[in-house]
Amino acid sequence: MFGPDEFYNQLLDSSHFDFYGTVRRFAETEIAPYVFQWEEEGEFPLELFRKAARAGILGPAIPAEYGGGGGDIFHAMLLCEGLLWGKSMGVLAGLNSLAIAMPPVMILGTEEQKKNFVIPVAQGQKIAALAITEPNAGSDVSGIQTRAEKKGNSYILNGSKTYITSGTRADFITVLVRTSSDPYRGLTFFVVEKGFQGFSVANKLKKMGWWASDTAELSFNDCQVPVTHRLGEEGSGFKAVMDNFLSERMRLAAYGHGCAEVALYEAETYVKQRRAFGKTLAEFQVIQHKLARMATLVRACKSLNYMTADSIRRNLNPIEAVCQAKNFAAEAAKEVCDHAVQIFGGMGYMRECVVERLYRDVRILGIGGGTSEIMNEIISKQRGIRA
Repeated sequence: MFGPDEFYNQLLDSSHFDFYGTVRRFAETEIAPYVFQWEEEGEFPLELFRKAARAGILGPAIPAEYGGGGGDIFHAMLLCEGLLWGKSMGVLAGLNSLAIAMPPVMILGTEEQKKNFVIPVAQGQKIAALAITEPNAGSDVSGIQTRAEKKGNSYILNGSKTYITSGTRADFITVLVRTSSDPYRGLTFFVVEKGFQGFSVANKLKKMGWWASDTAELSFNDCQVPVTHRLGEEGSGFKAVMDNFLSERMRLAAYGHGCAEVALYEAETYVKQRRAFGKTLAEFQVIQHKLARMATLVRACKSLNYMTADSIRRNLNPIEAVCQAKNFAAEAAKEVCDHAVQIFGGMGYMRECVVERLYRDVRILGIGGGTSEIMNEIISKQRGIRA
């Protein structure tokens, strides 16, 4: 993972290396042997959440007093890297859905809310999901139409959310809804619990990739949510979701370089074994150059991601750099996985082949957490190119 000539040692300490080793062993023993079956079934066992919590790898960036690991952004990224050695981005996405669902609770929640919602999730006893996207509102959160109206000691929610990771099995849904007509100041977060009257899973969605993570369309039909489940004051949701996007996009960038790293490893291993025309594929210059390009992309992507994560750790709020890192990771991962499929040939097109799965999985990286086009819009604004 970390070569002696690389700069990662300057950014990481022993806690990071130890944590990564634990995560990777967990992925190789608790995920990889079963991942094909889970992919075909469209979900992984709930017990995996509890196993991850017992291993000390669930919620590494959540403060220790709320059941997490108390780590930093690098612990969060190393979780992504390490779990990808389970050979499925879908398992990672589902197991790590708390990483996008719990930050609004940590940012806006009361002490009681943090104890009630964060601790059981970080301990693997409950599952959490984040619900922002709607059928007609994705990257542009100002278009959110799901509405909450206060009535007495409750809010009545009406609307729908879609493409929600872990949505079919989540116990807690952190939901962004509209509480006034103001496009930005009218957004508020609530925690909706499974079993609340008027809340239902409308549909379990089938996807191009991330098969092992359940993805849902959610419906709120006069759903009654207690005032105690509102996070922060009315209208406080927009800033919280923007803060959440920064860390989510950084993790998605880590998904990219982590997935590319696994695809490169699979390809390099394969070419040393596969023979054609009397020699191994590794002896063909065209393959050597393809692998060299893949290795360069992995290094460039990973280095950019680590530099950007270091800026986050130093509280520099690197909005432009995060958007650049996410976009570059999405493109680099696509190219590396595409080359890997080509190197494997016919086997690379088979569903039991790891690189076939990774090839499908990485396509979401230019869509989820804000599309590549939206990232470019933000980059342009940050650089003063547009108003």
